[in-house]
Parts: sequence; C-alpha cells; structure tokens
Amino acid sequence: MRTSQVTRTTGETDIRLELGIDGDGNRDIQTPVPFMTHMLDLLTKHGLFDIKLKAGGDTEVDDHHTTEDIGICLGQALKDALGDKAGIKRYGNAFVPMDDALAQVVVDLSDRPHFEFKGDWPAAKVGTFDTELVQEFLWKLALEARINLHVIVHYGYNTHHLIEAVFKALGRALDEASAADHRVQGVPSTKGKLS
Repeated sequence: MRTSQVTRTTGETDIRLELGIDGDGNRDIQTPVPFMTHMLDLLTKHGLFDIKLKAGGDTEVDDHHTTEDIGICLGQALKDALGDKAGIKRYGNAFVPMDDALAQVVVDLSDRPHFEFKGDWPAAKVGTFDTELVQEFLWKLALEARINLHVIVHYGYNTHHLIEAVFKALGRALDEASAADHRVQGVPSTKGKLS
C-alpha cells in the first residue's frame, strides 16, 4: 500500500492528513470549509483514494489559508505516497460532465511542477466560498506534489457544477496516472528519471 501522513501546524492552520493511493474511496474528511469538504469528498471517492483529514484554520478571516494549506498537505502526501514512481502509468486524463458542465483534467506525475487553468467561474462565490480559491488549491497541490496539472473548464453555467466536475475529473486523472502498469519497467521516462 502506498500511503503517507502529513502534519502542518502554523499560526493560521492545523492540519493532519493520511492518504492511501491504493484505496477504495474510504474517507473521513473534517474541515471548517464546507464546500472544500464536499469537493475533497468527491475527489477521493472518484479517485478511489483513502483519506483521513482533520483541518482547522482561521476561517474567521476567510477560507484562504485553510484551503491553501489543505492543497499543500495533500500535495506533499501524494508525492510521498508515490515514492520513486517506478511502474506507474504517469499520465492521466479525465473528462467529467456534471449536468450543464464539462471539465477536463490532464496530469503528468513528472516531478516537474506546473499548473495551467483554462476557463471561468460564472459566480465569484458558491455559498460563502470564494471560487478563486479553487485555483489556489490546485496550484498548491501541483507545486507540492511536483506534478504537471492542466485543468480545462470547457463549458457550463452553474458554478457549483463546474467546480464539482473539476474535482471529480482530478480524482479520476490522478487515479489513472498513479495506477501500476506491469509493462512499465522502472521509471516511465526515457531519461531514466522523472524531473
């Protein structure tokens, strides 16, 4: 089992996270940001990861620090759990529709962190959640996991549906990329290393 545990305590947040890549979608997610809790629930269910997350943060200021630091911790846990990445598929691509919305996530577990986002959120908020924080979360995840992450929101008009499609697609793309492939000998790179 490829697993990892990450703890992050700062003056703004307190996060404890356990991740299992080769899971069944089991999850116990507790955060003070209900919309992020919902999105992380979708990501882990559709990615078939096991996750236990307990996060606290200064949400009396806003949701920024907590959302960002969850992305940092999840990225670090993903990087650690993947280990040397020998024998994995490396690339993943997923399209997910959600009613009116269609999103695509493409990932390369390359050890070369990069993030691209194409699309727009029709609304600045979903409930009390600032939708600009989705990109903040995704960028920190890509940076700390050292992955190349491309997110494309093709179309849609309901912001909740759009973001939900992104998180489901992210789970599926990461599951595909991290899956073992018995045909892959060593690290999936002609250079002999990922970076």
